[in-house]
Amino acid sequence: MSAPMINADSPLAQAFYEKGRLDDCPLLDFHAHMYEVSGMLLPRATPEGMLRTMDAANVALVCFCGHETMGLPQLEESQDIAAVRRYPDRFRAYHAVLSRYLDPARDLARMGSHRDVFVGFKFHPDWYGVPLSDPRHQPYWEYADAHRLLVLSHTWGNSANDGPGEVERILQRYPNLVFLAGHSFHGEWPRGPELARDYPNLYLELTAVLDNRGELDKIVAAVGSTRVLFGTDLPWFSTFHGLGAVLSAEMTDEDRRNIFYRNGARLLSRFDWFAPLWRARGRE
Repeated sequence: MSAPMINADSPLAQAFYEKGRLDDCPLLDFHAHMYEVSGMLLPRATPEGMLRTMDAANVALVCFCGHETMGLPQLEESQDIAAVRRYPDRFRAYHAVLSRYLDPARDLARMGSHRDVFVGFKFHPDWYGVPLSDPRHQPYWEYADAHRLLVLSHTWGNSANDGPGEVERILQRYPNLVFLAGHSFHGEWPRGPELARDYPNLYLELTAVLDNRGELDKIVAAVGSTRVLFGTDLPWFSTFHGLGAVLSAEMTDEDRRNIFYRNGARLLSRFDWFAPLWRARGRE
């Protein structure tokens, strides 16, 4: 049976059409959450529920920050740590930066004592109404820079808290951390590739980008595929929608493999725990 119009020229798209998954193309998802949100129905919000989706779509690893962890300082990351400890071959966490409830000494000590759990920090400046460059965040930026950690931040076009101008202030000061621009400055699309060309430690993450037909094509055309990371906001959005959107975009299958796992594996290789996990998946 020939491939449908999702992308008739792509062997990966053909394989996805025939099998419903990409067996030789594991996914690394760099933007996810976990657990419930008050007033919302998220049927697969538990670690086990997320694993059902991950297994079906051949997702090797998800980097997440729990919903409640982002808003309740009294949890002290305990839920997220427990999830990683329970499923260390499938999950790693971002330590939430609670911009209005900061305790750097406590948070950085927790990071140091759980190096096998956390890949870095998660910021959500628009949620808290505190800009990325606010001086209160400085200890977190300095720690991430010193330890070459990943930092995933919500970014949005024309935002005074996490728009392109705020992100560039961080990139200018901290060249050693890896900044993952969640949503890729949604709505202010050209600025992501522009900044990526100027700052080699900036990566553009695809959550919500894939809801807008054609924007991924433009990003890859402008800056290439090696600076783009796959993300879904799981359990909010379907991993299969994300797969289909990348498979139907204008790029090569080599570009798609970069986005699905190669770029992410390169970034995660800085952590000692990653190589054994990746080899267990048959990858080097």
